[in-house]
Amino acid sequence: MSQPKNEYPVIVVAEGELRGKHWTLEYDSMVLGRDETCDMVVPLRQISRQHMRFRRVDVDRYVIEDLESKNGTWLNGNRLEGATLLSDGDEIHITPKLKLRFLGAGVTAPLTRPDLPPVISRPPAGQSRLQIDMEARRVFIHSVEVNPPLSFPQYRLLELLYTNATRVCSREEVVEYVWPEVVGDGVSEQAIDALVRRLRDRLSELDPGSNYITTVRGHGFRLEQE
Repeated sequence: MSQPKNEYPVIVVAEGELRGKHWTLEYDSMVLGRDETCDMVVPLRQISRQHMRFRRVDVDRYVIEDLESKNGTWLNGNRLEGATLLSDGDEIHITPKLKLRFLGAGVTAPLTRPDLPPVISRPPAGQSRLQIDMEARRVFIHSVEVNPPLSFPQYRLLELLYTNATRVCSREEVVEYVWPEVVGDGVSEQAIDALVRRLRDRLSELDPGSNYITTVRGHGFRLEQE
């Protein structure tokens, strides 16, 4: 199962002492642990010598499994049991000092960035088709909640467009807001377009025929509420 090197997923340290460190999942099986023989070495005493494994099960599908570690592994807040399929944006906790994030294929060269950029504008009054409860990260279309919830990258993209609904958001802004660990040319055009397409598909499930996100060629993306 081979694929172009720039299309391998990436594991990024999103929080903790090693923030910004990253590994590319370029092999079919990669082990993370404290031992120097691991593919992904994390020199923290709370980490077992061989703590977890990332394994490719298809061309673009990866699973994570805990290797009977002492302190366990949590995926999106739930203790990991057995091999579990990973989705773009999944958060992996091992200790309070280490939070990892799985970034899907098309993302490369993660680097350290400052804290997440703040939301600097508010949604304009009168929006009714789509509403977001930003404290609970819940999305509603015509008062019906989007369920299952959007993935983390999908939600971040929608939140950016929603809070800046009066203007076009550039591709650079999308990268900074959705993938704050990645800078420069770290996210491909294809990865951004694929995320926009997946978000459009999810929103259309509750409102068929509606196009909530417009691509403004050469500029970026805009949320359509009318």
